[in-house]
Amino acid sequence: MNRVFAWIAVNGLALLWLPLGAAALNCQMETPPSGFGVALTRHLGAGCTEQEREAQAVDAAQLLQAFKEGKGVDLSGVVVRGDLSLDALPVSPLPPEFEGMKELQGHELRVIPGSMMIVNSVVRGAIKHRSAQGLLVVKGPVTFSGTRFEQVVDLSRVVFIQPVTLSGAVFLRESYFVQGRFLRDVFAEKTAFGPHTRFHRSVFQGPVTFQQSMFNGMAEFLEVGFEKGANLSRTYFKLGTGFSGSRFQGLADFSHAAFDREAFFTFTQFDRDADFRQATFRSTADFSDASFKGQDDFSTALFEKGSQFTRASRSATVPAPPERDNAVVQYVVIFMLLTFGALLIIYRIRRGHA
Repeated sequence: MNRVFAWIAVNGLALLWLPLGAAALNCQMETPPSGFGVALTRHLGAGCTEQEREAQAVDAAQLLQAFKEGKGVDLSGVVVRGDLSLDALPVSPLPPEFEGMKELQGHELRVIPGSMMIVNSVVRGAIKHRSAQGLLVVKGPVTFSGTRFEQVVDLSRVVFIQPVTLSGAVFLRESYFVQGRFLRDVFAEKTAFGPHTRFHRSVFQGPVTFQQSMFNGMAEFLEVGFEKGANLSRTYFKLGTGFSGSRFQGLADFSHAAFDREAFFTFTQFDRDADFRQATFRSTADFSDASFKGQDDFSTALFEKGSQFTRASRSATVPAPPERDNAVVQYVVIFMLLTFGALLIIYRIRRGHA
């Protein structure tokens, strides 16, 4: 009997231990050895609970220290606590490889030599670079895909040397990229932007995509330079949107885009084709003084409250009714079809009686 009870006790403890051991194994953290130039790396596996992520949170001060030491940051599945003020980085001389870049000449520079990789994470605090005179140069790639930012993200006056990826990120508060310069590709597919987004006077030297993204507040792309193709297909703009004074040197794709409030494209230059097929404008759409040097296609766009193309220069236009309310045209067509159908029914009834 004693042996039986002992066997039951041992196996019972083993059964109780297995779930705990399995849970511990599910939450794995990758922390490679530290050293000069090695990125600050924290990777938490998908099996970690919220409590475990909070318990192993990374302080923003650790990120700042890594940047000061010339390291990059590589975070995945973590929680970042505290505000990250990039203005606290030391002023650096112009790196030799950038001596030919005129836009960097004569500015106070701060440099992040490595990458900024914060993937599938939660950033609790603000990220800010608010130097009025200086520039921040990020030499490595920047990837924020799948990350939720709960406070303001202000990366104004930043020069991004490598590709920038924002796809799947969620910005709950304001996000500012004022006077930014993006030297390579920008990927921002299915990204959710918050109450105010600004790319005022930024320059995209590589292709950029905001396909299927949502701008849930004001969206400012004023005086922006798009030097390659810009893909804003199926993008949703909830509040006022401005592209006034911007220049699209490559294809401007706004097909299937939706603008719930006013959309301003005044003095906008389209050097190549502009595709607005099946775009929906539910409020004023102002293209006054815009310049279309390529083919502009508004053939199936919907203007619910009219559109303005005053003094717009259009060289190769796909036939469209931009100066009329397309919704009214549709209602007239529907009314005519219904009337014709009613007359046909009456004709058949009368013919039957005859």
